[in-house]
Amino acid sequence: MASDRDRPESLADLLGGRRGGWDATVPPVAFGAGWLLSGGSIWYGTLAALVVGVAVAGWRLRRGDRPASVLVGLLAVCVAALVVLRTGRASDFFLLQLVSNAASALAWSVSILLRWPLLGVVVGTLLGQRGRWRRDPDLLRAYGRGSWVWVCQYLIRLAVFVPLYAADQVVALVGARVALTWPLVAACVAVSWWVIRRTLPADHPGLRHPVEPAPTTAHR
Repeated sequence: MASDRDRPESLADLLGGRRGGWDATVPPVAFGAGWLLSGGSIWYGTLAALVVGVAVAGWRLRRGDRPASVLVGLLAVCVAALVVLRTGRASDFFLLQLVSNAASALAWSVSILLRWPLLGVVVGTLLGQRGRWRRDPDLLRAYGRGSWVWVCQYLIRLAVFVPLYAADQVVALVGARVALTWPLVAACVAVSWWVIRRTLPADHPGLRHPVEPAPTTAHR
């Protein structure tokens, strides 16, 4: 039987997130549907998004998801609802999405330049490695290159969302939110995993097993 060390590790196995990705698209779809069916009422659109957001949060809690993760998702829906009710512009429901993607692109870029690539931070935390992965030069290099794929993910969203937001295209924004949530994340995970595997040496034991350089012995 193959040991855990022999089993190939993948980012998809570690990160998962399919359910959370789909859940993130449901409230915006509900907002768009409520807005359309009511003839352009942001009140009905917002109410639909909030009702669906609460239902999704309740469903996720019943399935045993972490309360903090569930509350963050619900808080995002509530903030988007407050923004659109305050401005009266339906497309502002997606303003938080624009800001978060811009902030994420900046944060991931800075983390790479500081040699603390966020992909390594996330995976290392999930694996309980603390900072041991950073002491492996091959892993540090691989996580850095893989993190650039995630930066591209956020930039792709901005390239699509910003023109649609500027043109006040609510329906198109809903469609873009659906297309660029889970499908784009899945592609990002696959491509960044490919980059990591291409970067790591063939004899590297994998993400779970950082290889720390042997200590140098001082010569007298």
